[in-house]
Amino acid sequence: MRILDAVLVGFQFFLVAYFAVLNVLYAFFGYLGLRSVMLYAREMSDAALKDLLERDFYKPVSVLVPAYNEEASIVASVRASLGLQHPAFEVIVVADGCTDATVDRLTEAFALTEVQLVYRRTLESAPIRRILRSLREPNLLVVDKDNGGKADALNAALNLASYPLVCAVDADSLLDGDALLRATRLFAEDDDVVALGGTVRPLNGSVMDGGSVAELRAPRRWIERFQVLEYTRAFFTGRAGWSRMGALLIISGAFGVFRRAAVMDVGGYRTDTVGEDMELVVRLHKQARLQGRKARVVMTPDPICRTEVPSDLRSLRRQRNRWQRGLWETLLMHNDMLFNRRFGRLGMIGVPYFWFFEGLAPIFEVLGYIAFGLSAATGALNPTLAIMFLLLAVLYGVLLSQLAVGIETLLLARYARMRDRLVLLAAAFLEFLGYRQLLSLERLRAMFQVRRKRGTWGEMKRTGVGVGSHLS
Repeated sequence: MRILDAVLVGFQFFLVAYFAVLNVLYAFFGYLGLRSVMLYAREMSDAALKDLLERDFYKPVSVLVPAYNEEASIVASVRASLGLQHPAFEVIVVADGCTDATVDRLTEAFALTEVQLVYRRTLESAPIRRILRSLREPNLLVVDKDNGGKADALNAALNLASYPLVCAVDADSLLDGDALLRATRLFAEDDDVVALGGTVRPLNGSVMDGGSVAELRAPRRWIERFQVLEYTRAFFTGRAGWSRMGALLIISGAFGVFRRAAVMDVGGYRTDTVGEDMELVVRLHKQARLQGRKARVVMTPDPICRTEVPSDLRSLRRQRNRWQRGLWETLLMHNDMLFNRRFGRLGMIGVPYFWFFEGLAPIFEVLGYIAFGLSAATGALNPTLAIMFLLLAVLYGVLLSQLAVGIETLLLARYARMRDRLVLLAAAFLEFLGYRQLLSLERLRAMFQVRRKRGTWGEMKRTGVGVGSHLS
């Protein structure tokens, strides 16, 4: 029994040290994120955007929209994309083996007709059945193809894209009107930028007007409110901080802008992983380093993309299971970057962080709960360590959540009502009472499914938020 007690006490010390280091890193990223947002808020005004247009200082963009059974929201999503404020862009929707009325809804809404196009099939993809163009919107192209998965659909769209920049957007997501212009300015200013991620925020709960967000409000369901905090922390502290360090490894699949030539040069999206968004970014970094050239991957706080987040527990668990498997698939594919000086900050800081503080975190967190429970039962619980663990795991998380929400107030699009801010404050405390533990268990479960379920997505239930007008 004494040996067990000694092991439990030792593990308690390890856990407190582990989460202390993790939270110090979170604080550092939060500081970098705050500086990044403050700098951006000063530099990027509406006047600056107008100046870009007047000087023709922009690059044309192909918006790529992979869709699988998205009949509930596809028309609203495409209309929002067609209404973007950008002088030169096209929208390519890829219906990836849809078994519902996705193509029919698009045909009816945009008067699609079949066309014959000659293009270079540089990237392999599942067979294309037909290509349709809108009679009402000349910059809208719809590709109806056999099912091959999201990455396969994006590769098909990349083959057809006409412009030097491509913007990958999920079919259940809506871009703010000036999102493309805000995103593409960095490509015009810096030739070394090969990829850019904007901020992705939950659409659930927002007041809609004609396919655009009229007012940002907190969702009604707690499961959705918790995700508002997660997204806020991830983008305004985590990714903004990594971008500032020059070691950003993830651009959300919901909204990312890339130089088409760079993506084609590395072979497009890999179809053997569910983490195709992260894997592509890592590969862009890796190939540039191996070839001895500069390649910047950056994140900017404001272009904004709104996306529908899961509103039921089953869909949420499937999503987080997929994210965790995608993370490990990418880490294992590029394990040669771990602690490799050749890749600079990426190899010495970025990749190790994702191995030890993202990939392995579910193991330590779940074992931590078990260890503290056993310690309490056997009398080996160290009260000081228990309090420190509670502070690091709960109260510090609340502080980081509020820091991220505070950073959000510097942007144009924010939660304006005090009621919504109070709701998010309450959610910051409540998410640690079961929600976080449940997701940690799901992420732990996913780690044992990486090989067995490789490339397996699973469906997410859609409620169609954003369809129609004045929805809340």
